[in-house]
Amino acid sequence: MKYVIADIHGCYAEFCRLLREIRFSDDDELYVLGDFLDRGPEPVQLTMDLMTRPNVIPLLGNHEFMALNVLRRLSVDITDENAEDYLTADDLLSYSYWMKDGGDVTIRQFRQLDSEQREAFLDYLGECALYADLTVRGRRFVLVHAGLAGFERHGEALEEYGPQDLLFARPDYEKRYFKDPQTVLVTGHTPVQAIRYNGSTEVYRSHGNIDIDCGCCFGGALAAYCLDTDEVTYVKSETRA
Repeated sequence: MKYVIADIHGCYAEFCRLLREIRFSDDDELYVLGDFLDRGPEPVQLTMDLMTRPNVIPLLGNHEFMALNVLRRLSVDITDENAEDYLTADDLLSYSYWMKDGGDVTIRQFRQLDSEQREAFLDYLGECALYADLTVRGRRFVLVHAGLAGFERHGEALEEYGPQDLLFARPDYEKRYFKDPQTVLVTGHTPVQAIRYNGSTEVYRSHGNIDIDCGCCFGGALAAYCLDTDEVTYVKSETRA
């Protein structure tokens, strides 16, 4: 079976429970639609777990994008020669934005890793793809973290989209992005509570769009969507960031 999970945000206990609920095995595949870092209690332990699983395919989220930009800069040895001008105003601004968006827990735990673990951690983030394009049982699934900003320019040419287009967008869930009715856009990033405003933590479906961010780190739920069966499995959150 092929599964999709999004926006785990360090909720490692819920992630482990969800894998048990779906009986995830070595014969299955799991696509993680970004934002496994930040906010929740154990983002680094969660990431180190994902790194050991060859059948887990991580996609980049805006939180990994921010973390990677900052941590790569901070992981360089500061010497007498570069101490005064290595970090720029842009570096400090990026760091500030990341901290305000929940990066403090990630950087605190990252600092506890040894140098080899830190390097492997950054390599893993750097290898995350921006999107996945799959066909499962006759249906096409386009998986991205946030959405397809700039659709008017790029259309269905996924290779033309960049990080800003795919990682920070807020899609129009009442718009069908792909002409083929068998093509489904699956995203996270926008908690379903911000779409319905009725407190529901169930996956949102509309016009060929599926939003699977059920706001786990905000006290909602973590959801696993099965591409083969169209079924969703939930575990309730134990976390409120």
